[in-house]
Amino acid sequence: MSVVIVIPARYPSQRYPGKPLVALTGADGQARTLIRRSWDAAMAVAGADRVIVATDDARIADHAAGFGAEVAMTGTGCRNGTERCAEVLAQLPRPPEIVVNLQGDAPLTPAWFVEDLVAGLRAAPGAEVATPVLRCSGAMRADLLADRAAGRVGGTTAVFGADHGALYFSKEVIPFVPDAVAPDAPSPVFHHVGVYAYRPDALAAYPGWPEGTLERLEGLEQLRFLEQGRRVLCVEVEARGRQFWELNNPSDVPRLESMMRQMGMA
Repeated sequence: MSVVIVIPARYPSQRYPGKPLVALTGADGQARTLIRRSWDAAMAVAGADRVIVATDDARIADHAAGFGAEVAMTGTGCRNGTERCAEVLAQLPRPPEIVVNLQGDAPLTPAWFVEDLVAGLRAAPGAEVATPVLRCSGAMRADLLADRAAGRVGGTTAVFGADHGALYFSKEVIPFVPDAVAPDAPSPVFHHVGVYAYRPDALAAYPGWPEGTLERLEGLEQLRFLEQGRRVLCVEVEARGRQFWELNNPSDVPRLESMMRQMGMA
């Protein structure tokens, strides 16, 4: 019953080159890089047997090794984090029960998001992949809509069925909500949290599938599973008073730093 967390990190980025090495200053005034903060978040997860930073870039590898992370070098041909995780899986002497992809742009990911995700996949034998979703407040939904109105690609939203099987993921804010939502009220919009838990067979098969039209248009790797007819389980997680946001654009840096100060995160 082993769980391996992989943190895929690449230097080139269309929206934010060098993002993993960007420094974020916490509530204690100390600056730590995005990849370091993501590694710290992974190390806090209970029940994880191993945490591996996966990259094809020597700058990221050297930096991660410098703060004590285990590093796996992967090929330059990986098109996304899931393919990079699949390369790491192939390097392991035997497959774990579950591989978790904790993407390196979500340093505010609470440990219980990952713990609940793993528990959700274990409890759903028919699912091959699981991913967390967080119900948006009216204020969070407004932030997502503001990003889109300003032409920025911010967070991803998810819609799912009664069995919590994913129906679609989009960088647009879905579903359409005809009425205003008060800032503190729950909305029917769910923010997709960029973490995945895979069963090894599904992860190993993923790189062999062609990139689908929806995946290419949205730029969302998880859509390849849906386009192949594979079940993706959406596991609802609770914020428990924590704020959550991902680093997608340079403008997200001050937003994340402000959130860390408000939450007292070092």
